[in-house]
Amino acid sequence: MKSKELAESDPWRERNFVLVLDDGEEAFEAITRFAEEQKVGGASLTAIGAFRSATLGFFEFATKNYKEIPVEEQTEVLSALGDIAIGDDGKASLHMHVVLGLSDGATRGGHFIKGTVHPTLEIIIRESAVGFRRRKREDLGIALIDL
Repeated sequence: MKSKELAESDPWRERNFVLVLDDGEEAFEAITRFAEEQKVGGASLTAIGAFRSATLGFFEFATKNYKEIPVEEQTEVLSALGDIAIGDDGKASLHMHVVLGLSDGATRGGHFIKGTVHPTLEIIIRESAVGFRRRKREDLGIALIDL
């Protein structure tokens, strides 16, 4: 993994990073680890690249669980959008959705659970001057940004 801080703009202390993941890295873990190391407290992110395999999710409110959608083939990351907040445990909490393109032009999309990078994933992280807090909502079964 390689990263670079793109800019710092005072007085708000907004930071911008480009993060480039290497072949074989697990993306969810790598992005979360980076956010922890850099102490990212509230940010938006976008990404493009490709995965060897990935697991997406679709949240089922009846069960309050994600139905897993395995994608066991090479895909292009057509769109990846998300945010990083501080979770109830005080650590970085990544929430990301992706649209993956298959070789025949079909797509798969959903909540991003994991993905093995092949050959690269390029992520832009834009940190806000104000941190975000994500709290578990027992009534919904998911953690949401708490304003």
